[in-house]
Amino acid sequence: MATTATTAGTIPQPRGLRKYLTWSIDHKVIGIQYISTALIFFLIGGVLAELIRIELLTPEASLMADGGYYNALFTMHGSVMLFLFIIPVLAGFGNYLVPLMLGAKDMAFPWLNAFAFWLIPPAGLLMIGGWLVGPAQAGWTSYFPLANATYSPDGQTLWAISLHLLGASSILGGINFIVTITNMRPKGMGWWQMPLFLWAVLAQSLLVVLATPFLAGGLTLMLLDRLAGTSFFSPAVGGDPLLWPNVFWFYSHPAVYIMVLPAMGILSEVLSIHSRKPIFGYRAIAISSLGIALIGFLVWGHHMFTTLAEWARIPFMITTMIIAVPTGIKIFSWMGTLWDGKIRFTTANLFAIGFLSMFVIGGLSGVFLGSVPVDIHLHDTYFVVAHFHFVLYGGSVFGVFAGIYHWYPKMFGKMMDERLGKIHFVLNYVGFFLTFFPMHFLGLHGMPRRIFVYDPKYQSLNELATIGALILAVAAVPFVINFFGSLYSRRIAGNNPWRALTLEWQTSSPPPTENFIEDPIPFPDPYGYGTPESVAYIDSGGKVVSAPSHGHTPSVGVGPDTTPAESPAGGDK
Repeated sequence: MATTATTAGTIPQPRGLRKYLTWSIDHKVIGIQYISTALIFFLIGGVLAELIRIELLTPEASLMADGGYYNALFTMHGSVMLFLFIIPVLAGFGNYLVPLMLGAKDMAFPWLNAFAFWLIPPAGLLMIGGWLVGPAQAGWTSYFPLANATYSPDGQTLWAISLHLLGASSILGGINFIVTITNMRPKGMGWWQMPLFLWAVLAQSLLVVLATPFLAGGLTLMLLDRLAGTSFFSPAVGGDPLLWPNVFWFYSHPAVYIMVLPAMGILSEVLSIHSRKPIFGYRAIAISSLGIALIGFLVWGHHMFTTLAEWARIPFMITTMIIAVPTGIKIFSWMGTLWDGKIRFTTANLFAIGFLSMFVIGGLSGVFLGSVPVDIHLHDTYFVVAHFHFVLYGGSVFGVFAGIYHWYPKMFGKMMDERLGKIHFVLNYVGFFLTFFPMHFLGLHGMPRRIFVYDPKYQSLNELATIGALILAVAAVPFVINFFGSLYSRRIAGNNPWRALTLEWQTSSPPPTENFIEDPIPFPDPYGYGTPESVAYIDSGGKVVSAPSHGHTPSVGVGPDTTPAESPAGGDK
């Protein structure tokens, strides 16, 4: 637990931008390194997505010389977005926030934390460098025989090595999170006093540590097939091409929750704080995170309904329906949190509510795809593309933006511009919906995915999707201007601009080297808004705390802690 900040006698540390370009064991620096690196890859993946949509604007080939180039385009788009953006950016939030929320000086293993990050830039360079030797063309799932050396060029080998490095980074980070959360909680913070973001990171880390080794094993076999002449996946010489999807999806379906659970944790923080309302169903949300982690290992077969034996389809259909239960618990709990709250439509809260609306659509389409007869009809159509993006963009990416707008004041000591933020939200929401919602109808009418020349009857819906994608591209402009412009603004954040109760807001913005000058005192209920005790705790900067009144029903909209930060500087009120 933190005691005093490091001051005199320490080794001088790089300042400004330079400190984010060098080795550091400060979890806050590492967290921003993760987030900034992931956002760079997000822009790269976004450019690839725009090229895909421009190609699909018309039924004929236009940008692409042949199908191989198009295969490479969507392979690299999916790989960059999933493995170099979503997973690292959420790891960045975890790195920055977990020690602060625990009142700790740093992660349990600071050096290991830094090493895990520095595996990511070379992995990204290897993956993108595949363009120099012929990029991977087998899709981000890399099914065999498409991933064989016969069909996919040397970039596929670099793709596999890149994923090996990224997997090692994830495992090291997951171990660090588990040890930190289980062993470094301060006095007064039991399991049921932890912020829900910590529960989400803990569940995600358990998934990472248990599932990622299966992907590593599959990638090793892929490399042996490509480089050493083995035949694990080649049917021509006795291999089994269905071995790869079983190994890959045993990792990759849990990986869907690896990419969503921390965003769900972000949602729990943002919705409660910006609606000035105690979280509804705290224990149910916490336990549902662990439930998702457990059941996530029992559903991988639904990705292979078209190849599974008939007797094996029903068990996977049942587990697929069951996993909707803990997810539904979260959705209804978040809605209960908003109900009758004093909702502030800040940009962070708008993105959180946007997550709710989009993720519900993605969840409902997932229920359809979890039904065997429907899935067989819609398999490998654009309906699957729509579902996937409503879950991972409408869910995870909206959650990431909510987190950036919410914790930017803590990270940089400045408030982001709310007007630019709301413009970003509207453009992002409209652009996303227009891009991906029409794909449901493309899939229902039979348009297959992974093609770039298609029947002209699909053109009108593809035109809508491309217009939406261009709006999404425009949405990045106000975000980039806001993100960098706010660094030089006069909108000083203050320690606790949102008047929150969790420990990260009880230190300066940005925090000192070891996070806290004195030992922080956690409030007994991290979401106990609307009580006199919470008001006293916030007003004292976390120095005064008394037990919440027993039997007290929180009164929403009453007391100073319900007042938003309204000053031009966004300081504490």
